[in-house]
Amino acid sequence: MKTFIYLLLFGFFPLTFCQAQKVFSVDYENQADVKVFVVSYENQADLKVYKVKYENQAGQNDGKWFFTTYSNLSKKKIYFVKYENQADLKIFFVDYENQAGWRTNSKQHLMY
Repeated sequence: MKTFIYLLLFGFFPLTFCQAQKVFSVDYENQADVKVFVVSYENQADLKVYKVKYENQAGQNDGKWFFTTYSNLSKKKIYFVKYENQADLKIFFVDYENQAGWRTNSKQHLMY
């Protein structure tokens, strides 16, 4: 019986807590969980982001983002700032899914 309970607990936690990559872009800074700046070059980024087409392709904090239509469907609300020094997280959009990922591990907690 204990094994069954452990399987239930550890089997469902990743599904509920790890899909932080469903994001919604808010209009005002005070509505955001994370302030984001898009850099011009890959080597300046903390996170390389690939925009997926479908919700079920959203990653588990690995840079694969799905932009939701409504804020209540997202796990994180982001605000795109105008200046780099205002940002909590610097991102670079990549063209291919296998390029997505963290460059700076110290900022991973922002997207959990």
